[in-house]
Amino acid sequence: MLHQIERALRSRLRYRYVQPRVVREPDGYRVESPCCSRNVEPRGGVIDIAWLARDMNDMWRLHARDHVAGRWVEQCASLDLPMLLDLLCVDAARVFWP
Repeated sequence: MLHQIERALRSRLRYRYVQPRVVREPDGYRVESPCCSRNVEPRGGVIDIAWLARDMNDMWRLHARDHVAGRWVEQCASLDLPMLLDLLCVDAARVFWP
């Protein structure tokens, strides 16, 4: 799963000049990346981008980080992980890559 997420991130549309990192956590996978826009982290430090978690019914849940509130906000759920990764990589509304 980790490698599938990493491969998908290579095709993202935003901030292609930075290297995001996928971190395996007990309850899912967290994507973090240097903050290029400096909207969230003025010094360009690493910020949380997305969190993917699978529930007991094998449903994948894609969350974006609300940096102001300091919490994860679910954006979409699906059994289709590639579809969720496409949403993350395109991010037309700049929900994940602020």
